[in-house]
Amino acid sequence: MKSRRTFGVLVAAGLAGALGTALAVQPATADEPDASAVGLRVEDGRLVESNGNDFVMRGANHPHAWYTGELGALGDIKSLGGNTVRVVLSSGHQWERTSNQQVSQIVSECKANRLICVLEVHDTTGYGEAGAAVSLDQAADYWLSIQDELAGEENYVIVNIGNEPFGNSGYEAWTADTQAAIGKLRNAGFEHTIMVDAPNWGQDWTGTMRANAQSVYNADPTGNTIFSIHMYGVYNTAAAVEDYLTSFVNAGLPILVGEFGHNHSDGDPDEDAIMAVTERLGLGYLGWSWSGNGGGVEYLDMTVNFDPNQLTEWGERFFNGPNGVAATSEEATIYN
Repeated sequence: MKSRRTFGVLVAAGLAGALGTALAVQPATADEPDASAVGLRVEDGRLVESNGNDFVMRGANHPHAWYTGELGALGDIKSLGGNTVRVVLSSGHQWERTSNQQVSQIVSECKANRLICVLEVHDTTGYGEAGAAVSLDQAADYWLSIQDELAGEENYVIVNIGNEPFGNSGYEAWTADTQAAIGKLRNAGFEHTIMVDAPNWGQDWTGTMRANAQSVYNADPTGNTIFSIHMYGVYNTAAAVEDYLTSFVNAGLPILVGEFGHNHSDGDPDEDAIMAVTERLGLGYLGWSWSGNGGGVEYLDMTVNFDPNQLTEWGERFFNGPNGVAATSEEATIYN
């Protein structure tokens, strides 16, 4: 299935302190998290805070890279109950580079609004099929270039290496490329929780991420990686949603729904099932997207022109409906 990017969903103009002694670690298994992980981390297949509190992400995606003047959206998402925001960044390969100063500002704004901040590089979208997309290795280089802005923010920031890093061509390289990108960040000293997206425009209809998740998880010496599936037309039944998510839970591997919508050009996702199943399993979800969609899929906007007082039908469903953000979101305890 093709991602909304294929149809032009967005039109772009264009802690903790250092450890006293370095610890030699072996790859962790899902049952054996590494004690050297700091801040947000994975334990027993679940995302937890530094105090061990189970943290379940609830929030929206915000298209910062294309709308840099709308940073107030973070506070608006918080006002509707969100505990997390996933923020679109650009490495500069497809769109204007999100600068170090902008990254610092985004993190500060997240913290000021008591949000957990998932940062993602969007330039990888559909690599192998989309001609302008770049590799996970190139995305990792961008993360290294902004490392100083993220150092010490492990309690607040999750590093989503690259959005939908393969399309429907060349996705067989997803496993090795993801392992290598994780290794590059860990070797450079990143201690943050790392989030990795599925191939096939994020939807993993080939089962590539599902089949190789354990080996990717084991490649992280801190055992601090979480998997993200994007649910659109491939997930048009409750059975499809249930089957995919429970396969990770049963394997003891951490997963969330990093993007989903109520409708899509490749089919009609079952948003009610996505929200109900994630709530029942205690898994995170982040809806696409706050505002600014184009190319015929403006229906994915949650608000009209970034106005939190003008929720669309999708926004009303997402924030205030059954199993929605307002009813299920709990603020990270780091802000207590």
